[in-house]
Amino acid sequence: MSETEKLNLTSDAAGKSLFMLGNEAIARGAIESGLAVYAAYPGTPSSEISETLIDLAGEVGYYAQWSVNEKVAFEVAYGAALCGVRAMVSMKHVGLNVAHDPLMSATTTGVIGGMLLVNADDPGIWSSQNEQDNRSIAEQAYLPVLEPSSVQEAKDMTVEAFKLSEKFGQIFMLRSVTRISHARGDVKLGPIHKTPLKGEFKKRESNLVIPAFARKNRIALLERFGKIKAEFENSPFNQLNSVPGAKLGIIASGIAYAYTVEALRWLGLEDKVSLLKIGTPHPLPEKKVVQFLKSVSEILVAEELEPFVENHVKVLAQETGIVSKIHGKDVLPIRNEFSTRIMAEAIARLSGVKMPLNYTELDRQTAEAVAILPSRPPTLCAGCPHRASFYAINQAVRKIKKDLGERVLCGDIGCYSLGINPPLSSYDVNCCMGGGFGVAGGVARGQNGPVVGHMGDSTFFHSGVPAMIDAVFNKTKMTMIVLDNSATAMTGFQPHPGAPGAGEIGIKPEDVARACNVKLVEVVNPFDQKKTLEVIEKAIRFDGPSLIVCRAMCGILAQRDRRQRGEKVRPYQIDKATCTECKLCLNALGCPAIIMADGKVVIDAAQCDGCSLCAQICPTHSIIQEGGK
Repeated sequence: MSETEKLNLTSDAAGKSLFMLGNEAIARGAIESGLAVYAAYPGTPSSEISETLIDLAGEVGYYAQWSVNEKVAFEVAYGAALCGVRAMVSMKHVGLNVAHDPLMSATTTGVIGGMLLVNADDPGIWSSQNEQDNRSIAEQAYLPVLEPSSVQEAKDMTVEAFKLSEKFGQIFMLRSVTRISHARGDVKLGPIHKTPLKGEFKKRESNLVIPAFARKNRIALLERFGKIKAEFENSPFNQLNSVPGAKLGIIASGIAYAYTVEALRWLGLEDKVSLLKIGTPHPLPEKKVVQFLKSVSEILVAEELEPFVENHVKVLAQETGIVSKIHGKDVLPIRNEFSTRIMAEAIARLSGVKMPLNYTELDRQTAEAVAILPSRPPTLCAGCPHRASFYAINQAVRKIKKDLGERVLCGDIGCYSLGINPPLSSYDVNCCMGGGFGVAGGVARGQNGPVVGHMGDSTFFHSGVPAMIDAVFNKTKMTMIVLDNSATAMTGFQPHPGAPGAGEIGIKPEDVARACNVKLVEVVNPFDQKKTLEVIEKAIRFDGPSLIVCRAMCGILAQRDRRQRGEKVRPYQIDKATCTECKLCLNALGCPAIIMADGKVVIDAAQCDGCSLCAQICPTHSIIQEGGK
């Protein structure tokens, strides 16, 4: 390949470098490894792995799919690996909770072809329900873990994980975090290996997880794990830099290693502090760790989130009689992301050197600046159909409050979670994907009063259907609302079984509900507020489970469609002659296109999507469409 020829993620150009996203690097590693089958459910910070691999599947020749949830995605990859081909599944950290059941059995049976589980943790909870550290799940499942500290390592570890998985017949985990998945860097490409895209299912009694075979599987699992533990002792991803005479040593795992290297450079301590880089946190390279512990008198263990490596290091020290002082979460945070500053402050504290910058003054200036900045909470987009659905739900429950009592609104996980915020305030509880219906079923049994559960269309297929069936089976009086915007909008508009792109094989939530014997099923356009309000009220009053589909295309997708057709938005505007400045449109909807300017309520034509919701609720009919009356 010539120097001027353009490189891309499918270029067989070993030795050349390409600037790429961390998730793209993981995808490239899978391509280099001869990936045959890939499956995933979208979830930030892992989504770009899937988008990349699915986009390139036809060009490279492997099979890739979006699955309805992480459990199914894991099972698809596992089934392929049992046929002797290389398979991969990726998900965000909470997605592994959904896949936990098959994971715990699959690790005991082992695999024939290499299988890699890519798990993307989210320190700082940038886009998640919690901040769990899935190395704990890996330990429970005897799942070996590779943890990259850079974009380059994300690619390299993916390649190595496939090799090791196939060598030992065990599923491996690659643990990424947000700052690896969404970082960018130059990545040196390796050769693309061609492996069989089709294999043959090998019948083994170990595939059958009934007690008689599962007991044997347990023994085989422990044997495999012991061999992997010995292999990790010599892994090139574990690197020891011992400084003669150093008193302080740092054990750093994953992205914490990158921050540590920068912090030591800041402090001028590169040649005064010993450093052990851990790329295989589970199982730990114990011999290397013990060697390191014996070389210094004080140790700092650096890792994001839980003290996983720290606890194992302390156990090793206790078992080997090493009395060195071991620090970890006593000087480093157990929550949120690390930074070079956080690492530098901890190292400075233990080594007795001064910080190179006056952060006290910087913090003061930052606090002053933050205090005068306007609050900009996240909000649903202008033209979002969920805003119309939430407004109708709120109006319906207010209308029937005297008859049925105080309502409880059970929400779910998606872009519609922004409905938690005022003025819509359309959530009283949310827990997990599918919980919008499942939790509602429990609330309906735990109190009197109307209960409404809502979730998106993609979430309905992900985990809402079983909860809906449970409501039918147990005759639970509750209203289930599917907020159908024809997309998996929160994570980047990936397809799902009910989206328009599914074509003839598309499945509609209302058809599933009717097939599951839900007696009251209605479909409404939430931008028809009068009809939507009537139907939701009827559903709440219904004596039994009811399901409403509020269907209107995501505002962003609708804008794209209009642009493709060459259509222009006709924004709404306020007729100042009749407007009474009641501010209902401003205070009840929270639409970003409705703002205050010079003490008056106005509609920003540049932001207005022309959805008509504000015009429908205006009590004086003072909101009119551009060019209308």
